[in-house]
Amino acid sequence: MDATKIGAVETDRLSLVPLAVEHADEMAEVLSDPALHVFIGGAPHSAQALRARYERLAAGSPDPSRTWWNWVIRLREDKHLTGTVQATITVTEHERTAEVAWVVGTPWQGRGIATEAARGLVAWLQQQDVRAIRAHIHPDHHASAAVAAAAGLAPTGHCHDGEIRWELPATQSPAGMP
Repeated sequence: MDATKIGAVETDRLSLVPLAVEHADEMAEVLSDPALHVFIGGAPHSAQALRARYERLAAGSPDPSRTWWNWVIRLREDKHLTGTVQATITVTEHERTAEVAWVVGTPWQGRGIATEAARGLVAWLQQQDVRAIRAHIHPDHHASAAVAAAAGLAPTGHCHDGEIRWELPATQSPAGMP
Protein backbone atom coordinates (compact mmCIF):
# COMPACT_ATOMS: atom_id res chain seq x y z
CA MET A 1 0.00 0.00 0.00
CA ASP A 2 1.26 3.46 -0.91
CA ALA A 3 1.94 5.57 2.18
CA THR A 4 0.26 8.57 0.58
CA LYS A 5 -2.99 6.62 0.25
CA ILE A 6 -3.53 5.45 3.80
CA GLY A 7 -6.88 6.46 5.14
CA ALA A 8 -8.45 6.93 8.51
CA VAL A 9 -8.79 3.93 10.80
CA GLU A 10 -11.99 3.94 12.84
CA THR A 11 -12.50 2.35 16.26
CA ASP A 12 -15.39 2.65 18.69
CA ARG A 13 -14.39 6.10 20.00
CA LEU A 14 -11.46 7.11 17.85
CA SER A 15 -10.48 8.13 14.37
CA LEU A 16 -6.86 7.51 13.48
CA VAL A 17 -6.38 10.28 10.93
CA PRO A 18 -3.41 10.29 8.55
CA LEU A 19 -0.83 12.72 9.90
CA ALA A 20 -0.66 16.09 8.15
CA VAL A 21 1.51 19.16 8.64
CA GLU A 22 -1.66 21.02 9.64
CA HIS A 23 -1.84 18.91 12.82
CA ALA A 24 1.41 20.36 14.19
CA ASP A 25 -0.04 23.28 16.17
CA GLU A 26 -2.61 21.18 18.04
CA MET A 27 -0.17 18.28 18.49
CA ALA A 28 2.47 20.59 20.00
CA GLU A 29 -0.02 21.23 22.82
CA VAL A 30 -1.03 17.55 23.10
CA LEU A 31 2.61 16.44 23.39
CA SER A 32 3.86 19.37 25.50
CA ASP A 33 4.30 17.49 28.79
CA PRO A 34 8.01 16.71 29.40
CA ALA A 35 6.90 13.57 31.30
CA LEU A 36 5.98 11.99 27.93
CA HIS A 37 9.70 11.86 27.14
CA VAL A 38 10.92 10.08 30.28
CA PHE A 39 11.20 6.71 28.53
CA ILE A 40 11.74 7.79 24.93
CA GLY A 41 14.16 10.65 25.50
CA GLY A 42 14.18 14.11 24.05
CA ALA A 43 11.91 16.98 24.93
CA PRO A 44 8.61 18.38 23.68
CA HIS A 45 8.80 20.00 20.24
CA SER A 46 7.51 23.46 19.43
CA ALA A 47 4.78 23.75 16.83
CA GLN A 48 7.40 24.94 14.33
CA ALA A 49 9.66 21.94 15.02
CA LEU A 50 6.68 19.58 14.73
CA ARG A 51 5.72 21.14 11.39
CA ALA A 52 9.23 20.44 10.08
CA ARG A 53 9.11 16.89 11.46
CA TYR A 54 5.66 16.25 9.97
CA GLU A 55 6.87 17.57 6.60
CA ARG A 56 9.73 15.01 6.68
CA LEU A 57 7.35 12.22 7.65
CA ALA A 58 4.87 13.19 4.93
CA ALA A 59 7.69 13.13 2.36
CA GLY A 60 8.20 9.46 3.15
CA SER A 61 11.15 7.29 4.03
CA PRO A 62 14.30 7.77 1.97
CA ASP A 63 14.79 3.99 2.18
CA PRO A 64 12.74 2.32 -0.59
CA SER A 65 12.33 -0.83 1.53
CA ARG A 66 10.62 1.16 4.31
CA THR A 67 7.34 3.01 4.48
CA TRP A 68 6.22 5.35 7.23
CA TRP A 69 2.54 5.27 8.18
CA ASN A 70 1.58 7.89 10.77
CA TRP A 71 -1.76 8.91 12.23
CA VAL A 72 -2.99 11.37 14.83
CA ILE A 73 -5.54 10.03 17.28
CA ARG A 74 -8.80 11.99 17.29
CA LEU A 75 -11.28 11.39 20.10
CA ARG A 76 -14.51 11.80 18.14
CA GLU A 77 -16.61 12.67 21.20
CA ASP A 78 -14.85 15.96 21.84
CA LYS A 79 -13.09 16.34 18.45
CA HIS A 80 -9.66 16.75 20.11
CA LEU A 81 -6.43 15.25 18.91
CA THR A 82 -5.06 13.16 21.78
CA GLY A 83 -1.89 11.51 20.48
CA THR A 84 -0.28 9.57 17.65
CA VAL A 85 0.24 6.04 16.40
CA GLN A 86 2.78 5.02 13.83
CA ALA A 87 4.04 2.04 11.93
CA THR A 88 7.32 1.73 10.07
CA ILE A 89 6.81 -0.97 7.46
CA THR A 90 9.79 -2.91 6.16
CA VAL A 91 9.34 -5.06 3.09
CA THR A 92 11.65 -7.94 2.27
CA GLU A 93 11.25 -10.68 -0.29
CA HIS A 94 9.83 -12.88 2.48
CA GLU A 95 7.54 -10.65 4.54
CA ARG A 96 6.21 -7.27 5.57
CA THR A 97 7.02 -6.26 9.14
CA ALA A 98 5.85 -3.30 11.17
CA GLU A 99 7.51 -1.49 14.05
CA VAL A 100 4.69 0.25 15.89
CA ALA A 101 4.56 2.97 18.51
CA TRP A 102 1.99 5.16 20.22
CA VAL A 103 1.86 8.17 22.48
CA VAL A 104 -1.15 9.78 24.14
CA GLY A 105 -1.03 13.22 25.70
CA THR A 106 -1.08 13.38 29.48
CA PRO A 107 -4.61 14.86 29.82
CA TRP A 108 -6.07 11.86 27.94
CA GLN A 109 -4.12 9.08 29.63
CA GLY A 110 -5.91 6.51 31.76
CA ARG A 111 -8.99 6.49 29.51
CA GLY A 112 -8.08 3.51 27.32
CA ILE A 113 -7.27 5.68 24.31
CA ALA A 114 -3.78 4.25 23.72
CA THR A 115 -5.13 0.70 24.05
CA GLU A 116 -7.98 1.31 21.64
CA ALA A 117 -5.69 3.07 19.15
CA ALA A 118 -3.04 0.31 19.34
CA ARG A 119 -5.66 -2.41 18.88
CA GLY A 120 -7.09 -0.56 15.90
CA LEU A 121 -3.62 -0.11 14.40
CA VAL A 122 -2.69 -3.78 14.84
CA ALA A 123 -5.99 -4.94 13.31
CA TRP A 124 -5.55 -2.56 10.37
CA LEU A 125 -1.96 -3.73 9.80
CA GLN A 126 -3.12 -7.33 9.74
CA GLN A 127 -5.64 -6.39 7.05
CA GLN A 128 -2.69 -5.00 5.03
CA ASP A 129 -0.97 -8.42 5.15
CA VAL A 130 1.71 -7.27 7.56
CA ARG A 131 3.06 -10.55 8.92
CA ALA A 132 5.13 -9.41 11.88
CA ILE A 133 4.20 -6.57 14.23
CA ARG A 134 6.68 -5.38 16.83
CA ALA A 135 7.08 -2.65 19.42
CA HIS A 136 10.05 -1.72 21.60
CA ILE A 137 9.16 -0.74 25.15
CA HIS A 138 11.32 0.40 28.05
CA PRO A 139 11.17 -2.27 30.79
CA ASP A 140 9.98 0.31 33.35
CA HIS A 141 7.22 1.72 31.13
CA HIS A 142 4.41 -0.36 32.60
CA ALA A 143 1.60 1.62 30.96
CA SER A 144 3.03 1.09 27.48
CA ALA A 145 3.61 -2.60 28.24
CA ALA A 146 -0.05 -2.90 29.23
CA VAL A 147 -1.09 -1.26 25.94
CA ALA A 148 1.11 -3.67 23.97
CA ALA A 149 -0.34 -6.67 25.80
CA ALA A 150 -3.89 -5.45 25.22
CA ALA A 151 -3.09 -5.10 21.50
CA GLY A 152 -2.02 -8.75 21.41
CA LEU A 153 1.75 -8.30 21.56
CA ALA A 154 3.92 -10.31 23.94
CA PRO A 155 7.39 -9.56 25.32
CA THR A 156 10.33 -11.46 23.87
CA GLY A 157 13.80 -12.09 25.22
CA HIS A 158 15.26 -9.58 22.76
CA CYS A 159 16.47 -6.17 23.92
CA HIS A 160 17.57 -3.24 21.76
CA ASP A 161 18.90 0.03 23.17
CA GLY A 162 17.60 -0.91 26.61
CA GLU A 163 14.08 -1.66 25.38
CA ILE A 164 12.29 -5.01 25.25
CA ARG A 165 10.97 -6.13 21.89
CA TRP A 166 7.29 -7.10 21.97
CA GLU A 167 5.81 -9.09 19.09
CA LEU A 168 2.48 -10.30 17.86
CA PRO A 169 2.65 -14.08 18.35
CA ALA A 170 2.76 -16.08 15.10
CA THR A 171 -0.58 -17.69 15.96
CA GLN A 172 -2.17 -14.27 15.57
CA SER A 173 -0.91 -13.73 12.01
CA PRO A 174 -3.46 -12.66 9.43
CA ALA A 175 -5.65 -15.42 8.03
CA GLY A 176 -3.99 -17.45 5.33
CA MET A 177 -0.45 -16.41 6.33
CA PRO A 178 2.04 -18.91 7.80
